[in-house]
Formats: sequence, C-alpha cells, structure tokens
Amino acid sequence: MSLTLNLPINQVSFGQVSIGIMRELFNRNAKALWYPCHNQFDLTSEKDSEAFERWLKYCVTNFHVKHSRDNKSFKLWHLNGGMESITKDQVLLSFYELDEPTPAEINVVKNNYKVLFSNQEAVDIFKDKGCDNVGYIPLGFDSTNFNKVNREVEEDKVIFSVVGKFEKRKHHEKVIKTWLKKYGDDKRYALHCAVWNPFMSQDQNESIVQNLLEGKRYFNIVFNGFMQSNEQYNHFLNSSDVVLGMSGGEGWGLPEFQSVCVGKHAVILNCCGYKSWATEENSVLVEPKGKIKAYDGMFFNEKADWNQGSIHDFNEDDFIDGCEKAIKRVEASRENEQGLKLAEEFSYGKMVDQIIKETE
Repeated sequence: MSLTLNLPINQVSFGQVSIGIMRELFNRNAKALWYPCHNQFDLTSEKDSEAFERWLKYCVTNFHVKHSRDNKSFKLWHLNGGMESITKDQVLLSFYELDEPTPAEINVVKNNYKVLFSNQEAVDIFKDKGCDNVGYIPLGFDSTNFNKVNREVEEDKVIFSVVGKFEKRKHHEKVIKTWLKKYGDDKRYALHCAVWNPFMSQDQNESIVQNLLEGKRYFNIVFNGFMQSNEQYNHFLNSSDVVLGMSGGEGWGLPEFQSVCVGKHAVILNCCGYKSWATEENSVLVEPKGKIKAYDGMFFNEKADWNQGSIHDFNEDDFIDGCEKAIKRVEASRENEQGLKLAEEFSYGKMVDQIIKETE
C-alpha cells in the first residue's frame, strides 16, 4: 500500500519538515501518494533537487490516479486548517505553541483520526481537555541540507546567534536588547541575527531593527536578510559559536536544534518544544520565570478562535548567566560534541518509521 501524504513544501518550517519527510521516502524508493497542501510546492531552498523534484511530481501524478479516501493519510498543517482532509481517517501533525486550546482547536483535534505534536507539553495540554487521540512525534535532523562546516576561527572572540522569524513569542526583542546591554561594543563578542520575518514587509523588518538598536550603533551586531537557500542558512548556523534559543512557545525550535546538531553550543529556555531535545549535556538550560500573554496584534490576537493563551517568560539576569556559562563551554571546546550526537538520535528515518506505523 502506498503512503498517502498531504504536505506543504515551502521555505518556512512546515515546508522544511515536509521536505525532510519526502526526501527520506525518496531515498527509500518508497511508494507514496502526495498532494501538496494548499498547492505549496516550492523547492528553491533545496540544492541538487532535480531527481527529487521529478519523484515528487510522480507522487502527485500517482495521487490523482490511485488515491482512495478509504486510506489513512498523513497531513502536516496548522490546526486552523486541520479539518480539511483528503481521506476519511487523517493523522495530522501540527505545531502548537500556546497553552489555552480554544473550542475550535479542540474540535479540530477530536475530528481527526489522530493528531500528533512535536511537543509533549502540547500533548498533555490537549489530553487535559479530553482529547484522547493525541500523541508525540519527534522531528528529525536534515542531514542533506545541514552539516558541520569548518570555519576560520577568531580565537579571542565568541560569536552568538539569534535565529527564527522575528516574533514576540520568540522573545527576540528581549534577547537582543539584553545581550546588547551586557556585550554591546565589546570586541570579545559578536551577535549575528537571522530574524528577518518573510511575512512582514521590507519597511516593517527595517523598522524592527531600528527599534532593537534604540537609535544606537554597535560594531559587534549584524542583521542578516532573508536567506533563500538552506545552503546559505547552513553557513550562517556554522558561523557562530553559541545559538540563543529563548522562545517562550515552540513546537520544536528547528533552527536552534539544527545549530546544536552541527556542533554549536546553546543557551536554551527550558520549556515547550525545546524540552524534546535540549538537555543539560548539549545546552545551557535557563529556567523560565512565569508567563505572559502571547498577543502581539499580528500573529496572535486576543479572543480569536485560534492561538490563545500565554508564553513562558524569563529573567534577564538568568539569561546573561546562561550566556556566561556558554562562553566557558566555548573556551573549553569550540565544538559541542554532545550536540553532534543529536543528529544521530533524531533522524527523519525514525520519524518516517513512526508516520508509517501511525497510518497503517
């Protein structure tokens, strides 16, 4: 029997995970029926994709010829599109980031055959709301696009990085401003930022940078624009020594995870999806302190039918203490050996095995 999939392929996290799943099936020469979720089929971030792209198009053709709604299917999408199904029994993977499931979200979950989350915290939240058809699935490391790259190291400098599209939920503003208060214009340290939000305009992104700098100039901070390819992004991840993952609500934390998998040290807020992979051995963990509402007037709006609730917060001094501990780890060794082991522990091979089992 062919595996039936309804996945988006694009340049953001949903698409990157979908590509990892489909490439694993391609490498196995597996039989698959694939329907691009919301007609999203964009491989511009991939390298060496000609044979892979031909195979994907073949899977789409097969879908239209052989698809049956009687089969189980696997879909990756937001909960607010999770009611749409190409089969009677759908296994849905979604990334849930807050803590107050709405009646609409609960109803979507209950109307799917099964809903998987990459965050055990989310699984427990929905179980508490009476959803007994939820489960946990860990994501995989994309070894095709991401790997350790040797770089010329400035022995007297530690480079930090901040990753992910700019959002209140991810605490980018608090992290960057706090880091600048401590390390701004200190030649021993630098901060590389990849926080460009593709859902915002050029003017909005530039305004965000100006707000973060508060009218000042620092020689040791760099803001990168949107990176079109995974190859570019891989080089960015490899350019630093310490990744800062302080988001208050994550389904997984894919860029931070990838950074640690290629051997970078990390300062990670010990909450939400980060807890799926970040440990005291591979990361400096910062304990959260309380919660704040997630509403930002753009991606999270109060009293909406979706995405309601709070995110974890943190104490600025605790964050700086984490940075200091990470600096000591870099001084002991530039390479995070425990982080490199994550790439072996979490693979798309293991993820696909679970998807096949869930849809049998």
